[in-house]
Amino acid sequence: MQKLYDLGFRRVSFGVQDYSEKVQTAIHRHQSFHNVAKVTFWAKEIGYTSVGHDLIFGLPFQKLEDVIDTIEKTKSLQPDRLAFYSYAHVPWIKGNGQRGFKDEDVPKDDEKRNLYEIGKQLLFENDYLEIGMDHFALKTDSLYTAFKNSKLHRNFMGYSASKTQVMIGLGVSSISDSWYSFAQNEKNLEDYYQLLEWDKIPVVKGHLLTTEDLIIRKHILNLMCQFETSWNDRSNYVAEIPHIVAQLEEMEKDGLVQILASGIKITEAGKPFVRNICMAFDLRLKRKLPTTSLFSMTV
Repeated sequence: MQKLYDLGFRRVSFGVQDYSEKVQTAIHRHQSFHNVAKVTFWAKEIGYTSVGHDLIFGLPFQKLEDVIDTIEKTKSLQPDRLAFYSYAHVPWIKGNGQRGFKDEDVPKDDEKRNLYEIGKQLLFENDYLEIGMDHFALKTDSLYTAFKNSKLHRNFMGYSASKTQVMIGLGVSSISDSWYSFAQNEKNLEDYYQLLEWDKIPVVKGHLLTTEDLIIRKHILNLMCQFETSWNDRSNYVAEIPHIVAQLEEMEKDGLVQILASGIKITEAGKPFVRNICMAFDLRLKRKLPTTSLFSMTV
């Protein structure tokens, strides 16, 4: 951490996830509270201006008391910013090789939702403010300042107080972004190093964004960073906007969004459903899975 600081790094984030030993054993991620406290205090002592912790709800074997205990321990360390992510159970992608649990050990539906609601309330009670999808920060953190000034940005790694059109991903499976294109590195470690040995850039797939992609990306970023978007400017309009609005009408009836003359605004009640609202704008997803519910894929 000292070397990174000397090289100019000023922010650091630690993937805590959950402090329950049973949960950590199931997901093969062992790190004691003592070790997390040690590196958190080291970071602050060295001079990092922002220390973040990533927490996850919905993990296998995770109970409400685990979430409460994890947040209580987190509170004592006072990280400047927090991510409170939903565990994505995708065995069809990751396979079963290293799993220490069964499908039925993963909290689902109302139980999982309760973990989120209680956890979020505890964060509010401990002075963490919601600055975007899954993310919270203290008022003293730069993320909160950027959110208040409508300068928040989001990239593949999460929220950022600085906006750049270029991000270079280093390491296995990382994603680079030039704003007009995406590129992902090789996911397999051995193949990744083999490509480096051959002096080849280890990119295995990518995508060149179309004009439509860029417009849709702008709307999704607006919703994720500012909880609203507008197509008052014709350069932000695509032909499918009326269909997108029609798809959001049910959410408006539920009080989750406000449909304006030339835009969408997410209500306080709608903030937990930002992903679902953004999915209405995801034209590529809809063309690939035209009958998919806006809710079913994010539960």
